[in-house]
Amino acid sequence: MKKILSFAICLLVAGSVSAQGYYYGHRRPVKRSAPRSSANDFYRTRIGIAGGFNFADAVDAYNTNYSTAGITAFHVGLTLDIPVAYPISFAPEVLFSQKGYSAQTTDGNFTQRSNFIDVPLLAKFRLSPFVNFVIGPQFSFPISTTNTYDNGFDVTAKEHYSTTSDKTVLDGVIGVGFDLNPNVELRARYTIDFQQTDDNAYYIPGYRNEVFQLGIGFKFQ
Repeated sequence: MKKILSFAICLLVAGSVSAQGYYYGHRRPVKRSAPRSSANDFYRTRIGIAGGFNFADAVDAYNTNYSTAGITAFHVGLTLDIPVAYPISFAPEVLFSQKGYSAQTTDGNFTQRSNFIDVPLLAKFRLSPFVNFVIGPQFSFPISTTNTYDNGFDVTAKEHYSTTSDKTVLDGVIGVGFDLNPNVELRARYTIDFQQTDDNAYYIPGYRNEVFQLGIGFKFQ
């Protein structure tokens, strides 16, 4: 009797397992999580950080005695990506950014390095799952400036001063991004002032800042 009961229990267990594997005579397919599509991944608001190099120069200086050259600086700050409708999103940022230029004059070498808080308000277009394009305005708020004089000036010195009296500058931004993975992006951008910087606090002829940016961004969900 015990052997019969044991055999019956084994049959019931086997039948139960078999019933779970088949439905109307066919084996049920194993459920697998579907891969996320690029569109589904797009609809996520993401905050992040970004930083990199600035290759800055000045354009449209009126004084022909100035032969300007670029300087290497940096930028760093916070980013935000807000989906609007595929493939467009709104991408505002807040960046600390250095700009400026160098010049060789008859009196010696001169370098100006200015600190700004940049607020780009960008439209972002996803061109493919790995490439995006950005364009839009940027508001630049000047913080401080350092002028360096050397090699020929009567006094070799650095001059630091605040530019808080200067007006906010309107810029234009255009660029591309390359997603290495969902959380890491390589960035390349070009920015230029739409307004002439001619405040007396700079002690130089009017000019516009021009900056090429190369950087990397990290995005978080």
